Amino acid sequence: MKVLIIGATGHVGAAAVRALEGKHELIRVGRSTNPSVDLDDPATIEALFTEVGDVDAIICTAGHVPFKPVTELTREDFESGFYGKTLAQLDLVRIGLPHVREGGSITLTTGVTARAAIPTGSAAAMASGAIESFVMAAAGEMPRGIRINVASPTVLESATHFHDFFPGFPPASDEAVGNLYRRAVESIDNGTTYVLD
Repeated sequence: MKVLIIGATGHVGAAAVRALEGKHELIRVGRSTNPSVDLDDPATIEALFTEVGDVDAIICTAGHVPFKPVTELTREDFESGFYGKTLAQLDLVRIGLPHVREGGSITLTTGVTARAAIPTGSAAAMASGAIESFVMAAAGEMPRGIRINVASPTVLESATHFHDFFPGFPPASDEAVGNLYRRAVESIDNGTTYVLD
């Protein structure tokens, strides 16, 4: 299958790449790759699909949210989290859907903050929860047998600089996180959130 992985150079994206490489034709994309995409700019999503054409699967591991104590979060922070994590991925679904072949799949990414509280994680929880609810509701309306799912990992073992933000959360192996994406691409699941806490 031809699989487009957005955010392929990050920790989670690299784990997805390792789980799928050698099994599928991978197109690895980020802000500084060629081709490139900036999910904050829908025009670059359009340009990406003009360049790569139709695909069998889209994986998105990109997105950004502010991490601040809830008493310090401003309206602008919530907007930043919504645009940077939620709307960015939903734009990818909206723009990319016509370029996914019949029976293909789209996999979005949330995280453990959708299910468990961490200090400064309120905006991330909002953004991730919205994505998971969208996927649950949208799955039954996807055209041409296309499936849509969510990978929702916890912090990765290799992302050591994030460990202190998730106190008491056992880090997951890169292999375990990568396998969430392999399952999403190769299974028959639809509307599923794959959880790895």
